Amino acid sequence: MSIGALAKRYARAVLELASEQQQVDRVRTDLSDFVAMWNTSPELRELFSNPGFGAEARKAALIELCARAGLSPLARNSVLYISDRGRLLALPAIVEAFVELAEKQAGSVRAEVASAAPLTEAYYAQLQRALEQATGKKVTIDRKTDPSLIAGVVTRVGDQVIDGSIRTRLSDLKETLKSA
Repeated sequence: MSIGALAKRYARAVLELASEQQQVDRVRTDLSDFVAMWNTSPELRELFSNPGFGAEARKAALIELCARAGLSPLARNSVLYISDRGRLLALPAIVEAFVELAEKQAGSVRAEVASAAPLTEAYYAQLQRALEQATGKKVTIDRKTDPSLIAGVVTRVGDQVIDGSIRTRLSDLKETLKSA
């Protein structure tokens, strides 16, 4: 089974439980925070990828970490279950799928906006309104800076990409000049 299919399967199960308990937002926050800790701690990832550490040591460390992070019981149990099944290394993908499914369920969508330099708050507000009008959904914008774009903005909403970067325009011009 591919990591994407596995992630969606676990994400759907956790979302179903969170929906039943009306804790989708809390679980999303808890799991996202846990993955942020996971991504910034090479020691933690080493603990779960190194076969030299026993299952009991891993579980004890995970229980302690969940307690210190203040995870809700549902988020804690989900992380422990995923770990017990040997899927903890897939946790970032599972949480990403969970967030996408939760946003879809809530009628919202995430847009990734990359620009060569930071943009003004007014620009982001205007872009958010335009995207909400175009999609008919609430839009959350993830901001990224990519100096290789030279200038302009690249916006991704789901599978759709709107590329208004100078880099792409120069590349297109180069191809046109080559073929002429």
